[in-house]
Amino acid sequence: MAAATLVPPPPEGFTLAHTQELAQASQRAVKVRKAARVAGFNGWMSALVAVCSAPFALYGVDGLVVAVALTIVAVNEFRGRNRLLAFDPSAASLLGWNQLGLLATIIVYCMWMLYSSLSGANPLAADLKANPEIGEVLGGSGSFDVLFRQIVVAFYGLVILLSAIFQGANAYYYFTRRKYVQACLDETPAWVRELQQATMLS
Repeated sequence: MAAATLVPPPPEGFTLAHTQELAQASQRAVKVRKAARVAGFNGWMSALVAVCSAPFALYGVDGLVVAVALTIVAVNEFRGRNRLLAFDPSAASLLGWNQLGLLATIIVYCMWMLYSSLSGANPLAADLKANPEIGEVLGGSGSFDVLFRQIVVAFYGLVILLSAIFQGANAYYYFTRRKYVQACLDETPAWVRELQQATMLS
């Protein structure tokens, strides 16, 4: 890894060497800025879903857990974004583990919903009993019960699969950004980093 060219900022304006130093530092920080934008987007999306899920917290513990978990995820995404822009390598690890934590929450929630749906009575059983003609059209209440369970398994299984792909890819992306943040620290003079931070955080 190449050492940074430590050129102090001049008191009366920038020289060509300083201009080149700034250009090189800006190029090194491209991937870090992009990761910060991804974290910002994920943070706002998590916050939006957390707000939408908040009313369900009034109807059960599972809704409360989901709302709290999403709020924590959103906060960590924003924390990670700010720390990336401050060139903190640990921010990449925080964001990666945050996505894996979100994935674990989704899996636990889906497994709980599967257990609740499959271990209890079919919620549409009362309607079928009150309207036997519907059951006859669907091939009998027994056939519909099997179909209902298959749909539940397929739905939550798909949610787990898609979440594993999306959150897994996000986590991998964040973890692999650490080396770029570290490169900015190792190869960029302190005065340039301070200037970059003031620009990116403004």
